[in-house]
Amino acid sequence: MATYSDEQLKTMTAEQVEAEVRHHNRLYWDLNQPEISDYDYDRLVRRLQELAPDSPVLESMGPSDLGRFGTPVTHPVPMLSLDKCYSDEDLAAWSAKFEGDVVVTPKMDGIAASLRYDDRGVLVLAATRGSGVEGDDFTANARTIADIPGRLDAPGIEVRGEVYMRLSVFRGFSEQFSNPRNLTAGAIKHKDSSRCREYGLSFAAYDLLGGGVSTEVEKFSRLSALGFPRMEHRVVDRDRVRDGYEHFAAARDSLDFEIDGVVFKANRLDEQERLGFTAHHPRYAIAYKFQGDSASTTLRHVEWSVSRSGVITPVAHVEPVTLSGAEISRVSLHNAGFLHKLELHGRPPGARVMVTRRGGVIPHVEFVVEQAPGDAPGEPVVFPTVCPSCGGPVVQDGDFLYCEDPDNCRTARIGAVAHYCKVLDIQGFGDKLLSQAYDAGVLRSPVDLYRLKVKDLVELERVGEKLATNLVQQVEEHRELELATFLRALGIEELGRHVSTILQERYETIDRVREATVEELAGIHTLGEIIARKVVGGLRERAELIDALLEHLVLRLPPDEAEPAPAGGSAGALSGKSVVFTGKLLAFERKEGQKRVKAAGGEAPSGVTKTLDYLVVGDGAEERESSKLKKAKKYVAEGAEIRIISESDFLKMLGEG
Repeated sequence: MATYSDEQLKTMTAEQVEAEVRHHNRLYWDLNQPEISDYDYDRLVRRLQELAPDSPVLESMGPSDLGRFGTPVTHPVPMLSLDKCYSDEDLAAWSAKFEGDVVVTPKMDGIAASLRYDDRGVLVLAATRGSGVEGDDFTANARTIADIPGRLDAPGIEVRGEVYMRLSVFRGFSEQFSNPRNLTAGAIKHKDSSRCREYGLSFAAYDLLGGGVSTEVEKFSRLSALGFPRMEHRVVDRDRVRDGYEHFAAARDSLDFEIDGVVFKANRLDEQERLGFTAHHPRYAIAYKFQGDSASTTLRHVEWSVSRSGVITPVAHVEPVTLSGAEISRVSLHNAGFLHKLELHGRPPGARVMVTRRGGVIPHVEFVVEQAPGDAPGEPVVFPTVCPSCGGPVVQDGDFLYCEDPDNCRTARIGAVAHYCKVLDIQGFGDKLLSQAYDAGVLRSPVDLYRLKVKDLVELERVGEKLATNLVQQVEEHRELELATFLRALGIEELGRHVSTILQERYETIDRVREATVEELAGIHTLGEIIARKVVGGLRERAELIDALLEHLVLRLPPDEAEPAPAGGSAGALSGKSVVFTGKLLAFERKEGQKRVKAAGGEAPSGVTKTLDYLVVGDGAEERESSKLKKAKKYVAEGAEIRIISESDFLKMLGEG
């Protein structure tokens, strides 16, 4: 091996010694082909320390950054992801778990990274977050980012943050790349560090490990003092966390970087330590994610619409704004109480409001960015005193306004029919046709659908005989329904797909559903008292409508619940006959009875119609006649050939009496 004499070392300049150290460092660490002994290498290093103690070569000895590029790096303290929320209620529930203030920062849409500085304060490693446990080394490229200091006056610390590209920089690349985040991810993977430098990346430091601080606010002050660009943040009270969200959401359009939400952290580190971690995220931090494309615009005026249930809802008309590729000019304001919460009630239009298109579909007002001045032109926004549709009285219940008489309100009645058609998938009954049919007096309730005649519809504008025939046929094809579908079509609040399916599986018939009490339903898992009260109350309010519809419908269970009957009973004893059960059965459960009917060759619909063959009345004592029994007697009086028999008679028919 070559060697250096003392005389050679004394005559070499600092630049020459630097070149020698770089050369032999690379041979030893990166190529594994050393040309001098460790002793001579150390002599070179000591000589360089004498000639140029601040030489950057002394800070970069060991494996070169380029030689390590892309190698796996284990994070001693895992870089966990953040828990997420999408509502004020969830955010408030999180903030109630600890003491002290909350620090709020924008959730930058970049590449999370860790920077490690050694005992001399020298940057020795930069790694991506990766899986949170293991990332990739990109130290060589990190040194090209101006926001990342190569040396700190703070030994042995780790700084975490986000590598990102400013939007002002991205404009120069936008024709070639889809978004700044993807471009950033590609830039830090370049093996040629000079190429990475050309992209002008930035770094935002948001966390400090080992800095000897006690709060998040102290972390930001310390990071700024160390030379990192100041990370914008706000400190808010726990009961004012929404203010932090609104601040950054309102500033979103003016920021020079992309954000996809707002991050909240407990300020006190002792509280963070107390809360601890799950396997996936720290409990002391949460990200309130934006739910869709957002933009601020100006409120023009507020109109009031009436739903099928009679709820009167405010709708904001705004200056057109493009969200998720669609131009938006009408936006939901949820309810009258929300209008009050935004402090828009009693003020003239003209406020700047933040509008979000949730899930890329439903646009709504999130919050007010800036109120209109009190002397702005236009009539103040006020609650209606009469129903906008029928002119009837308006009542207020909590945050909601209602038409006092929705049963006689044109818009509510049309909405109820439209909802019924939508749930049953009865095609062709659009808003214009329903409005015409209502005004003509031929379609004012879902029951009227089953009474429609072709001659009624051809009287309407632009409805020919062919269309009228198709519409009537559509209705005819929906005279047999699953119980759950029928329940949803009634338009009862809280009686959606989940609840209706539970009721169908548990009770099987409409009569048993209608007999259920609030206490019964409240005891069912996932329902609870509020849903139970709304369902029971809604069924009672619609009792007349339900009875009228059941004269035209047959309700059934879905195919997978109408199981093949077990062997037993007299085969063929009920061949071609239809049997319905009512009242309290003693010998078997109702579902078992339906199986026995099918085993005997019969059919077991769930409702009474004029073509029914047998209504079996349970032998158990009942305080009053069931609605099925009343209906069967009514049909018999009108000439129907329904035989009303006892449970004992039914068993005799099957040879089991």
